[in-house]
Amino acid sequence: MAGMPHRIIKETQRLLAEPVPEIKAEPDETNACYFHVVIAGPQDSLFEGGTFKLKLFLPEEYPMAAPKVHFMTKIYHPYEDKLGRICLDILKYKWSPALQMCTVLLSIQALLSASNPDDPLANDVAE
Repeated sequence: MAGMPHRIIKETQRLLAEPVPEIKAEPDETNACYFHVVIAGPQDSLFEGGTFKLKLFLPEEYPMAAPKVHFMTKIYHPYEDKLGRICLDILKYKWSPALQMCTVLLSIQALLSASNPDDPLANDVAE
């Protein structure tokens, strides 16, 4: 992690020391800006009991730019498309440098619990 921005080091240490319940995020061994993420399907949702793999990448501009997050596990959800892209406001126009990786991961987990088919990324799924 030598040469890594202090903020990324601190957030990584926090994710490892204080894991978020039902979410596992580990930095890649060869690139500390790339994370392997596993999210458990939330209780009382259609995805309960499921395990979903994602990749999270912190761009060079982070924290001024949002992380890039994609589902690796195929999932049938109106806010995720065939390429694994996620439609989540804080990953786009509502991103703020005050947000952290754990906030993003919790928001994605919450997205699995609630789906609003009126504003989908995947129209066919919403229907």
